[in-house]
Amino acid sequence: MKKQLHGVHVPHRKNTAKLEPVRLPLPETVEIPMSMHIGAPAKPVVKPGDTVKIGQLIAEAGGFVSAPIYASISGTVKKIGEKLQSNGRMTPTVVIQSDGTRDVWEGIEPPKIETMQDFLNAVRASGMVGLGGAGFPTVVKLTVKDLEQVRAVIINGAECEPYITSDTRTMLDRSQDVYEGAKLVQKYFQVPRLIFAIEDNKPSCIRLYRKLLEEEEHMEVCALPSTYPQGGEKVLIYNTLGETVPEGKLPLDVGAIVLNCTTLANIASYCRTGMPLVEKCVTVDGSAVQKPKNVIVPIGMSMKDVFEMSGGFCAEPKKILYGGPMMGIAVPDLDQPILKSTNAILAMAEADADVPEPTACIHCGRCIAHCPLRLQPAELEMAYQRRDIEKLKELKVNICMECGCCSFGCPANRPLVQTNKLSKAMLAAYNAQQKAMEEMRKANQPEGKEAQKA
Repeated sequence: MKKQLHGVHVPHRKNTAKLEPVRLPLPETVEIPMSMHIGAPAKPVVKPGDTVKIGQLIAEAGGFVSAPIYASISGTVKKIGEKLQSNGRMTPTVVIQSDGTRDVWEGIEPPKIETMQDFLNAVRASGMVGLGGAGFPTVVKLTVKDLEQVRAVIINGAECEPYITSDTRTMLDRSQDVYEGAKLVQKYFQVPRLIFAIEDNKPSCIRLYRKLLEEEEHMEVCALPSTYPQGGEKVLIYNTLGETVPEGKLPLDVGAIVLNCTTLANIASYCRTGMPLVEKCVTVDGSAVQKPKNVIVPIGMSMKDVFEMSGGFCAEPKKILYGGPMMGIAVPDLDQPILKSTNAILAMAEADADVPEPTACIHCGRCIAHCPLRLQPAELEMAYQRRDIEKLKELKVNICMECGCCSFGCPANRPLVQTNKLSKAMLAAYNAQQKAMEEMRKANQPEGKEAQKA
């Protein structure tokens, strides 16, 4: 058997894996950010006072790498505002006041799909982005010039982060959507292999999909060890195909496309019904949560409303996260909205939120042993402290996937993954400065006859 990339064994804490999602009551308002995806923000096409219904376009894509946004509740546009996001940036938002109903826009209808381009147009119109957390516009990932380049499509059902079970519920509760999405991809991409990659701590999902696919010649289930970060794109590609994605390259460069299972289910749903992405299944959990559960909520609903309607807290939350405890992002307040890519919100009590005091590195090498990409986090930390740009480049800091395995396994509690993030930002700033200086040099350099005279 081929080797698997390294990682760490994290506590699973899949408390909600057997809990079917419940639909929460409508909130009074939703605040929908125009930037819920990688790329250009969407551009609002509504104004204060407009009446909107579920599924109605409220913002068009701001470019090729962007995604349209739709009303997630029916009501009145209260204002076009701005909000500080968890990444520290201000983004435009559309605030909708609910009318208390769930009226669907009359223009909703299934797209007509006969060709590959029709399929891509449908994916773009659905507003779909990577729902595993990345938020990359799905149509961009699926726009392939040479289909013969695609050797395999991998359906990511690993869901390797602790606590999160929303993808598990998609695989169990919406298996027909996932299957139909796979058939659509197979039909239009003519891909020779379609692999459902599922961690072995989800035996019910593995059994279900092996039964679903038993008559499918080009589809298979790959049961993977439940080792974090099994769901990381590069890790998944290596552990299913044995291919290494080179530095600076994309999965397509090794013949692979990776799609999250919930993304796939929503593509199939849109193609069948015409209803774009307007709501999410979200895991609500954490040591400060009274009743962990999976819920279905409209995009733009505040975390505060979700937690309150889910049963509230059993302890004062000291840290709130988008996503899981390994790669999740801490939020500044409970007014932060549910985004397209939100698969979980976690509330941690003080004991789980406290950051341990770091001590001196003991040079044990665990950070290297646990890193899936075999980086040297301790060396990277020293290079960052010295502001040694060339060393950071030599140590390949830019290929760090920020999974946090190094910090998780460090007995000295060094903030290694945080330092890698800062190192990448410092390197990016340095490269931008160098580029600006080079452009200035070229602009000031005499050309043609003037240069010869000089």
